[in-house]
Amino acid sequence: MQNSFDMTTLVFLALAVFVAWKLRSVLGQKTGSEQPPTDPFSRRETPIRPDQAAPADARRDNVIRLPGAANDPAATAPVAERFKDIAPEGSPILAGIEAIIKQEPGFDPREFLGGAKAAYETIVTAFARGDRKMLKGLLAKEVYEGFEQAITEREKRGEKAESSFVSIDKADIVAVDVKGKTAQVTIAFVSQLISVTRDAQGNVVDGSAEAVSEVNDIWTFSRQLGSRDPNWLLVATESAA
Repeated sequence: MQNSFDMTTLVFLALAVFVAWKLRSVLGQKTGSEQPPTDPFSRRETPIRPDQAAPADARRDNVIRLPGAANDPAATAPVAERFKDIAPEGSPILAGIEAIIKQEPGFDPREFLGGAKAAYETIVTAFARGDRKMLKGLLAKEVYEGFEQAITEREKRGEKAESSFVSIDKADIVAVDVKGKTAQVTIAFVSQLISVTRDAQGNVVDGSAEAVSEVNDIWTFSRQLGSRDPNWLLVATESAA
């Protein structure tokens, strides 16, 4: 029985040695040139053989050109050419626009006029509502104080004002002044407005609830160039003759 057990053990040992030798011959041994384990989450790109590389002209054709000043011939044209519809060549207005662009190349007077028209309408209607919070963020300190005083006096009389725009017919830059970092742009507005003021009993004391009036205003906006705050503040107002 003992001999039988020993013989069986020897057979299994011989078999194990054979299997180990066979695996070694199939899998091979370490040579020092093996690749490290692969990270399944790493980004990998298949290398391109020299014979597979695209010609230089083809690579240039595959470049995606993003929109921007570098790709827009109009944006690199002289200021006088780009904004000739805003200010005549050689005019003080154009010189002022050029002075702003020199400090802030992204300044566009057309976009400025669009923002100025929105600010004009917002300020006029906010003043009629007595919205001090809105006005405070759009007006320079001195101008705000004048608006706030007029609102307070109106409230003391028990009056309420209403203003609604029919249209803004014109918004033209009439002056640009740059001194150091301070820029001021003056705009002449022509608008069609319905404006009425009522007393505490609802009676009309000024204006009309139906008639459309033409309003001519000249407003000046100012900003510190290079500032992180992109807002232009209203620093002066006057009515055009």
